[in-house]
Amino acid sequence: MSEQVEKKHVQGNIAVEHAENPRNLGNTPNADGFSQEVGEEGDSMAIWVSVEDDRISRATFWTDGCGAYIACGSMLTEMAKNQAVKEALGIEARDLIGALEGLPQGHLHVADLAVHTLREALKDYQLTRNCLNKAGQ
Repeated sequence: MSEQVEKKHVQGNIAVEHAENPRNLGNTPNADGFSQEVGEEGDSMAIWVSVEDDRISRATFWTDGCGAYIACGSMLTEMAKNQAVKEALGIEARDLIGALEGLPQGHLHVADLAVHTLREALKDYQLTRNCLNKAGQ
């Protein structure tokens, strides 16, 4: 995909920066929580979280989507790092869009998918932690 076409899928300078130079791209072996979700257009996003003392110590992502997906995954994982799990569960799509200084109107659903994927990864962590706690009792 050419740079000119790719930039049509992102908006503000921060979004372009995250799309062109994504942070936290890739998987995390032995992560504490994981989710992969598929968006309405068939593009997917995966998020891995590592948690220490109920705080997100590491968050990584992967996507097969356009620049808006890359920007959302990059910024969201940055926003989640060092947050308490409960705080990270409260991140909304509008918070992500604001941090990116906007997304094109036709790509607002990407922020919804990214936030949903993070929440599901955190729920996976909580479920696993609860099962391990019950097994250890």
